[in-house]
Amino acid sequence: MEEWDSVHQDLLGNPPRTVVHLFPGQGDFSVSPLVRAARTVPGMRAAVAEVFAEVGDVAAEFGIPPLAGPLLGDTPPSGRELAHGPVGAAQLALFCSSLAVHRALCDIGRAPDRVVGVSFGEIAALTAAGVFDIPGGARIACLLARYLRQCEGGMTLLGVGEARANALLREAGSAALVVACVNDPGETVLSGPLSEMAAVEERARRQGLSVTRLRLPFSSHHPSLKGPSDAFAAAIRHVPARRGRLPVHSAVRGGPYRPGDDVHRGLADCLVRPARLPEVLYQVTTPSPALLLEAGTGRALTRNVRRTVPPSAAGARAPLGEPGFSWAQRGGSRRGARPASPALPPTEPSR
Repeated sequence: MEEWDSVHQDLLGNPPRTVVHLFPGQGDFSVSPLVRAARTVPGMRAAVAEVFAEVGDVAAEFGIPPLAGPLLGDTPPSGRELAHGPVGAAQLALFCSSLAVHRALCDIGRAPDRVVGVSFGEIAALTAAGVFDIPGGARIACLLARYLRQCEGGMTLLGVGEARANALLREAGSAALVVACVNDPGETVLSGPLSEMAAVEERARRQGLSVTRLRLPFSSHHPSLKGPSDAFAAAIRHVPARRGRLPVHSAVRGGPYRPGDDVHRGLADCLVRPARLPEVLYQVTTPSPALLLEAGTGRALTRNVRRTVPPSAAGARAPLGEPGFSWAQRGGSRRGARPASPALPPTEPSR
């Protein structure tokens, strides 16, 4: 950890070659870090107010009450309350929170050269890169929430690598469960029916493995979800997509979106294809040194980076998920680098 800390301080104090913003999925979202930052960091409070204001019409369209006032007020809702609110409220809150962190980082001179989207985080990553405008990204997030209701099952985090996780599934004879996410060399996520999940979890515990059921009432990254995936792709097809201003690396695609790629289909593929983060982390930390900043409220992706990439190649920080991050303005060319929405022609879907 001391080695990581020295790299962090060097990168935070000196301009790195590459700055990367990491946009997390739904498994590591908590409201309290956002509320705390909005109360103590002036730039975060302004960013939260701005981003949530930009999605007001979309929220109303989906029957979601305004969220900025409650989140910035004296009695903010908990993540549990959002999850039990109107369909899409929790997803909209995560989407806006990620963009608010991204915006606040840009405003202190830490705008990204590249962005990484992990699962649901691809929506915010593509929006941050200018592929979607903020209302368009918000609409996609809310529509996804509707289709996730059709994705029965659950997801479980295992403290083992992909090979050991697949061996565990073979031992249990669980053909309906799959490795949905490879987070780092020692952490994977399973997805599938709850009836089989419980048996595999018990087998893993008996073997002394770390097991955590994610607080998500659905499965994802599972090949059986082709129906919801195709329906979601059709539902978001009308949301305009433009040529992005930054490379967007997808843990599901295993690399960056290219000009002409069908980003709507790419987002829908997150329901049926696995996410593998390590190979993307290697891509975005070349050339090094790179500074990876988690644009979310947690620190899971930061932990995955530290377990995957050598500290000589990159430092990772979770501005809202870890104490001690400095929100002081940095000098140099990155000051005030938040870009305006591009006026570029829509991309053509790949055939």
